[in-house]
Parts: sequence; structure tokens; C-alpha cells
Amino acid sequence: MARQSGLIKLNGTLGGITFYKTQDGHLAREKGGVDASRIANDPNFQRTRENGAEFGAAGKAGKLLRTAFRNILQNSADNRMVGRLTSEMVKVIQADLTSVRGLRNVLDGETELLTGFEFNIKGKLGNALYAPFTSAINRVAGTLEVSLAPFIPANMIAAPSGTTHFKIESAGAEVDFENETFVIDANDTAIIAWDNTATAAITLTNTVTANSTSPLFLVMGIEFYQEVNGQMYPLKNGVFNPLAIVKVEGV
Repeated sequence: MARQSGLIKLNGTLGGITFYKTQDGHLAREKGGVDASRIANDPNFQRTRENGAEFGAAGKAGKLLRTAFRNILQNSADNRMVGRLTSEMVKVIQADLTSVRGLRNVLDGETELLTGFEFNIKGKLGNALYAPFTSAINRVAGTLEVSLAPFIPANMIAAPSGTTHFKIESAGAEVDFENETFVIDANDTAIIAWDNTATAAITLTNTVTANSTSPLFLVMGIEFYQEVNGQMYPLKNGVFNPLAIVKVEGV
């Protein structure tokens, strides 16, 4: 892979070289690779087919999880999140110790490995929220909740420049990766002033199906706002809004 330089940037294929644009700039690479039919049938590519099948399963699982949290993700995800989540899903699948290669899957893997995943690498939850919080999942009752004791926002939240207000948000989901379905519940606080006035105690409870047999995911995040003439505006289109998976309970 090479980076294009100069004033004129090319797109397309010329002389066996493919020119294309990515978020990293204008790049070029030599056209090549193994024929697809050979990869699909040649015994020498058995490992390749197995890896491809599991990578595809990871991508599919990651898409389902993103879809479940779509509403809350729209203002809290970076442009590389899809690829990063797929990579983590591959690790989940590779932790499956019962299925054969190529058939390893999320349900028999370790979904708990997704705990701590940051949906927005530009605004990590751990770099924004310093107030202690607890997270809990009660599968029998079908509740997923986060709780924070009273805290002083200006001291315990590192907000981007221009912030005047914020809110804490959370969402809980049960995700059935086998049947590609999910149940989600999301809640947030009222918009709170980012100042030296202590907040009240905060508990956000999300409810899903009681006694669910699917993996359960709890996410938590912050949205930042700027008040202008009495109106609240999302700060910089959410580029610094953190959102992370804070607890997972597999099956």
C-alpha cells in the first residue's frame, strides 16, 4: 500500500495499480491476490475458509449489537468503531472452546470480553467521568442499572471546551445472536448544569425480559451540551460524547 502525493489524486485502476480514497487519504496498491474459486475449494485454503467464516460471524454479531444500541450510538461513536468492534467480536468467538474451527460462535464464546469497549475512541468514558459509579445486572428481574452517588460536576467530569451542561445516559439490552433479535431499554438523566453544585444521587434502571437466556449488555455514556440564549445545543455534534460497555453477562 502506498500513499498518493501531488496535486492530482487518482481513483480507479491503471496499469495494474488500483488508486482509491480512504479516511486515511488517497492510497494506491498493486492489483493481485488468489482467485476466489481457489480459496473456496482448494484444501490448502481450509484455514483461510475457517478464518473467513468466523470473521464473517464476528461482523454479523457486531452489526446486531450496534443495531441494538443504534439510538444511543448516533451521537457517541467514532468513524473506526465498526472495525474495532468487529475485532473484539473475533476475540469473543475465538474464546469458544467447544466448537470446531470455522464454527466457533459468540454464544459459546466469552461475551464478557466486550466489557470496557469504548464506542468513541475520541472521548473515552474513563477520561471524562471521574465520579465513582456501580453497575449491576439482575437476570432474574431483567434489570440492568448504573448508579452514582452525588458529585460535583465541575470536579468529577472532564468536559470539552464550551460545555455548560451534560446528561448521563445508559441502556441495557438482551441480544439473541442466534435468532438476530434484541430487546433494549434506554434511560437518561435530565440535562444537568456543569458547575460546582452537587448533583442528586443518580440511578438509571433499564428493563429487559425477566429470566432472559440471551447475553445481557449494559452501556453508559455522557452527552455534552452548550446553552445559548436558553436553548441547549449538542456540543460539536457529539464528537466528544463517551459511551462504553460497562457490564456484560453472558450465558
